Amino acid sequence: MKRLTLSALALFVVAALAACDDASADAGLLSAPETTAENRALAPGDESITEIVMVAASAESDPQFTLLLDAVLYVAATNPESALVESLFNSDQYTVFAPTDEAFVNLVTAVAGLLDPDVLAADGPFAAIDDYLGEGTVEAVVSYHVTEGRRAANSVVPAGRSPRSRTIETVLSGATFQVTSGGTIQAVGNTANIVSADISASNGIIHVIDAVILPVDLGL
Repeated sequence: MKRLTLSALALFVVAALAACDDASADAGLLSAPETTAENRALAPGDESITEIVMVAASAESDPQFTLLLDAVLYVAATNPESALVESLFNSDQYTVFAPTDEAFVNLVTAVAGLLDPDVLAADGPFAAIDDYLGEGTVEAVVSYHVTEGRRAANSVVPAGRSPRSRTIETVLSGATFQVTSGGTIQAVGNTANIVSADISASNGIIHVIDAVILPVDLGL
């Protein structure tokens, strides 16, 4: 699979970090699951990652993935050859750390004042973010939430107590993040928490997270 680059993200804004870092580490924090035969080999589900996201986006469920779906569809429309979109629609195995709608709203709200209001009104927040930060920014951010292979919770969250952590390599070229034994994601630019794990799809696994993680360290 082709990989993406970090080039579009070098100037990501301070406000995004403020929105994403406010998530409470106590709210729904995932504990590392016991390693058992059951969760060691999580059986594939009947629906694909995309189908699960689409169902959750259209249903009145918690969590909803409306904005995650919108982001993927935006990438598909603006870059039909996207390796990210290909990975989520084909039969290869991938693991997605899926931000909730609330996580996306927090991010979009934080950066809205910096975006071109005309682009925002006409084309929506994702187009406005790409317009402000450079083409491919949204694709790069979403790609930071995807890793290759079926990664159940027991292969993502290290066993034992903090400060143990595990490195996750993403499909964004050269970009990784750490997952602690408490279920906290320590990304390059901010943190998030895994709030629900092991949603099994036919082509991978979804772990729900409470913030949009950022692949750039602004040094703040």
